[in-house]
Amino acid sequence: MKIFFKLFLSFFPLILLTSCFDILDKANVKADGSGEYTIILNASKSKTRLASISKMETINGKKVPKKAEIENKINEAAKIFRGTPGISNVKTTLDFDNYIIKLSCNFKKIENINAGLEKLKAQNILGKMIPTQIYSQNYEKKVLTRNKVNTFKTDYDKMSKADKEVFNGAKYIAVMQFENTIKSQSNKSYQLSPNRKAIKFEADILDLILQKKNVQNTILFQ
Repeated sequence: MKIFFKLFLSFFPLILLTSCFDILDKANVKADGSGEYTIILNASKSKTRLASISKMETINGKKVPKKAEIENKINEAAKIFRGTPGISNVKTTLDFDNYIIKLSCNFKKIENINAGLEKLKAQNILGKMIPTQIYSQNYEKKVLTRNKVNTFKTDYDKMSKADKEVFNGAKYIAVMQFENTIKSQSNKSYQLSPNRKAIKFEADILDLILQKKNVQNTILFQ
């Protein structure tokens, strides 16, 4: 997400005025390739600061978005996702007390998520440099790939010191669960569950931006 900071700069800019937030990216894939996708932005660790910021008009020269603006942006994104072939049961949750946002949906095949992100980019919900071809799957070869994404280091280097501080302490967590058993994976930074049906990746978002870690992974099933 890389896809993360620009994606949520569009979805929930208020949260990106503080550095203590986590992004949970979760996919549950069934044997037939269908499944459920969920993404959660959790800034509850900074809720006291965010509650104060929300009462301001601007901070660090940036306009502080109001609750209605955030709701409208999330509803617009959900509407676009609902109109994407292969995607259904789109749900959003906004918790303004704890500053947690959640978007979930079902997909017929995991590449439907790519198509949904492409539509968000076409409607300027996502920034131009957001990667959208995140997943690919080859059923015959029993392979699912978390694709490589471009670095955001050049964009990060152009940021002001205050904007860079937003990413200090911010974390990204990816969890993928499967009905099929995993035979092997290419990225050992992903933790494999004892039953070999789930993997987990965790990193500081700053390490992803600077390409000290990467999310690319090729998963082979038995």
